[in-house]
Amino acid sequence: MTRKLLFTLGLSTLIFSNLFAQTPTIQVVKFSDLEQLMTPTSGKTKVINFWATWCVPCVQELPYFEQLHQAYQDKNVEVWLISLDDVEKLDSKVVPFVQRKNLQARLWLLDDIDYNAWINKVDPKWSGAIPATLIIGEKEMRYFKEGELTYDELERVVRTFL
Repeated sequence: MTRKLLFTLGLSTLIFSNLFAQTPTIQVVKFSDLEQLMTPTSGKTKVINFWATWCVPCVQELPYFEQLHQAYQDKNVEVWLISLDDVEKLDSKVVPFVQRKNLQARLWLLDDIDYNAWINKVDPKWSGAIPATLIIGEKEMRYFKEGELTYDELERVVRTFL
């Protein structure tokens, strides 16, 4: 009886720990948090992608950012996926989407609907359309693109920062 109980408890712990381990951490942030992220950091390259679950080109390019995250995480390259979905959709849309896509890069949901107040601070050329990608390196090195990227294009740009 004791063995059976211990086995059942052990199996339950294993199953539930795997379920919780796969639940993505999505931090809800304001633009002030994003501003800090956009500050150059010595020895790091930050790839920041603005996307949403309802944006078809965003969804199409997300695997490229995930691939970049896997390939360059040990080369001081940080990939940040910034969702522009409504905060009310976090649990019903964003979390299930991230789980289905098995996204492992850092995930934030930007809860700051005054877009006109912060879009130009990301990049003066940005109209606000997504997808949009900002890459920040040391010493104010920056790259910005509004629109979809291919993996080859993304990797080529990141390599110029290394």
